[in-house]
Amino acid sequence: MSTIPITKRGAELLKEELQRLKAVERPAVINAISEARAQGDLSENAEYDAAKEKQAFIEGRILEVEAKLSAAQIIDPTQLDTDGRIVFGATVDLEDLESGSPVSYQIVGDDEADIDVGKISVSSPIARALIGKFEGDVATVLAPGGEREYEVITVRYI
Repeated sequence: MSTIPITKRGAELLKEELQRLKAVERPAVINAISEARAQGDLSENAEYDAAKEKQAFIEGRILEVEAKLSAAQIIDPTQLDTDGRIVFGATVDLEDLESGSPVSYQIVGDDEADIDVGKISVSSPIARALIGKFEGDVATVLAPGGEREYEVITVRYI
């Protein structure tokens, strides 16, 4: 399995999720299964079936998170020395050249991406267009809605 880039904060969130799944979710579903078993006939017990399905989901998610963490290449953006070049973990302030509107994004791993809070996946069209650019450069993004141009205003590593 190849390494998966992830920010330090993203790795912390995955570790917190794993801890919650193991310490809270797993014991709760085990308890729900034993309570459903105590009700008798398992062949027509909807609570038992639902608890078993939830258990399968939780165990699958635990395996998935553990695999991601074991393959993670944790990158701390504050420790990067890139001479102002846009790389993974960078936070960039852009200006849409067509509309003049400002936008700000942090380039993060696929699992961390959340456009609502300004985090875009390193594999997204805009991130791919921005990687390697410097302040003052113009990036042309081949987005599904057509071609867009953004000027790089600032590059930060926070």
